[in-house]
Amino acid sequence: MGGPGVLEAVARIIELGGDAGQGARVAALRAEFEARTGAFAPDDPWFEERTRAFWIDAVTRGKFGRAVSASLDPAQQLWVEPLERAHRGLFRAEGDRLVDVWSGAVLAPTVLDEASRAELAAASGQLFDARLVGSDDPPLIALLPGAVFHPRQATAAIEPVLIAARAASMAVDEMLDRLLQMERSLRSLSRVKAAYAYRADALSPTPPGGSLRRPEKRLS
Repeated sequence: MGGPGVLEAVARIIELGGDAGQGARVAALRAEFEARTGAFAPDDPWFEERTRAFWIDAVTRGKFGRAVSASLDPAQQLWVEPLERAHRGLFRAEGDRLVDVWSGAVLAPTVLDEASRAELAAASGQLFDARLVGSDDPPLIALLPGAVFHPRQATAAIEPVLIAARAASMAVDEMLDRLLQMERSLRSLSRVKAAYAYRADALSPTPPGGSLRRPEKRLS
């Protein structure tokens, strides 16, 4: 398997998601993603970011590559299964290394697109939800596009949320999906502190498209 080929395979799978024949499957995958992480619409400021995150979720967790594998070239088909095994984590950047604060894994991506490279360069002090996929032949670790960066002001508030998630024995995907709900809630509420949106008691699921209850007292 070639190095940059993994990003090309991801791009091609996403492109095929626009085919009319895949409309129902894509709609079902998006509905499931929104149920887990919160709804998003074209007029939301976070629409593009969440759309990218949705497609990476569909390619990896949703196994959408299998649905369109017949339209992939042989080199791209080789990436379908590795993409389904992609490592998802909550990372912080330390130089050229990514530290997963949930699992403790330390990974140094060797393949990433320019947009991801720019995001990492600006991510000092931020935690972000991302997926990486690896290969032994040749050795490589690719950072997939579509990472979601939690705001810097949420970093301190996330720590007790992680402690509570560990105590509840939450799976990594479930925990990260809850954090995405919290991130959406923070962005949709005005003039509230990150500690209001990122709370241990918000680990419980919210209804699809729902947000956290507004506080009785506005915070500044």
